Amino acid sequence: MAADGTIKKAREGKGQVWKENFRQAAEVIRTHRMRSGLLIVGVAIGVTTVLAMVTVMSGLGKRVQEDIVSADRPYLFISRFDPMGGGKDRRDLLRRKQFSIRDAKFLEENCSSCEYVDLSIDPQGRMRVLRYEGERTNLIQVVGSTHNFGHMYSITIEHGRFYTEFETDRSRRVIVLGYGPAKDLFPHRDPIGKWIKIGNHNYEVVGAMATRGSILGSISDNYAVVPYTTYEKDLGFRFDDYQMGITIKPEYGLEEGEEEVHALMRISRKLGPGEENDFHITTSEGFREMLASITTYIGLVLVVISSIGLMVGGIGVMNIMLISVTERTREVGVRMAMGARRTDIMQQFLIEAVTLTGVGGMIGIFLGLLAARGVAKLIKFPYSVPFIWIVIAFVFSASIGLIFGLYPANRAARMDPIKALHYE
Repeated sequence: MAADGTIKKAREGKGQVWKENFRQAAEVIRTHRMRSGLLIVGVAIGVTTVLAMVTVMSGLGKRVQEDIVSADRPYLFISRFDPMGGGKDRRDLLRRKQFSIRDAKFLEENCSSCEYVDLSIDPQGRMRVLRYEGERTNLIQVVGSTHNFGHMYSITIEHGRFYTEFETDRSRRVIVLGYGPAKDLFPHRDPIGKWIKIGNHNYEVVGAMATRGSILGSISDNYAVVPYTTYEKDLGFRFDDYQMGITIKPEYGLEEGEEEVHALMRISRKLGPGEENDFHITTSEGFREMLASITTYIGLVLVVISSIGLMVGGIGVMNIMLISVTERTREVGVRMAMGARRTDIMQQFLIEAVTLTGVGGMIGIFLGLLAARGVAKLIKFPYSVPFIWIVIAFVFSASIGLIFGLYPANRAARMDPIKALHYE
């Protein structure tokens, strides 16, 4: 019982010491308002920058995924090689057999988990100009696809309609304009039924898309789509690449759909047992993970760069604490003479440093969240605040005081009490 009482008193004594040290830290901040205020502002600016950067990057990541991975449900993207890069010789990959409408039809007829199957032609960066009377567009991409393109990428049609399977099969010269070329060619007119010119061929406008409001701005709206059969007839080039997109029915899982499509593609491509695939399947989840990793790495780089401000603030903490130790040399000598241990002295100055940077950190967190909300509204990003980063920001700001306050605190703790008492 006596031992328990002794332990309880010791804990109460330590609690009193900590409480007194925090009280003294608050007193120092009150006494030296200007000096403490400048230090707190420096740390607050550093934390504000870091937290605002992280919050904006988190919102950017979500916005990029919304814009680029734009289908409403899980989908598969089939290409001749991995669009994210691979270790094989690209020349060997380019020799692989192109996809054809036969592959797409085979999937449509035999895949129970597939909802929409789209065959599209990638123009490999080649750009074209569209003309209507005296108006013309800037260079844009014209893509060839099946009538399922709109379903595949959740395209919203603002005027008219998307072309039909009948028009695709008959290689009709019809076109669906993106928001950009529709606005350029028909700024104050209904584009439906008008005939525009691409090269030497005339195309009837049957639809115009709504703006996607993408982070990429007008770039994401500057394209047009024609039936792939018409594209092959009028605009085809031997280096064009064929790709397929597939949406998965709601009642099937993404992995289940991928397995079925993989098996059917091997049959369609007449690959025997043991033969290597001459195609690559990328899932919508794979795209999301890739984009998330890219934005994460960019965010980390920016956070490291913005953290330099906190390091500068840490140097300021060290300088101010060294000045504080020098000014309070006699006080340290008196405390030592009254029985204070070196650990008590060290603890006192460390708590002062951590209190200063901790207060700066809390102010910085508040300002950082406000700044991030303002930026998110300004550039129309999702406002996303990872809670873990709020905790990290506070712990990091407090750690700055602990790390950079260590040398001044150690210097105070190692003073000779006799010399300290005689210090003027």
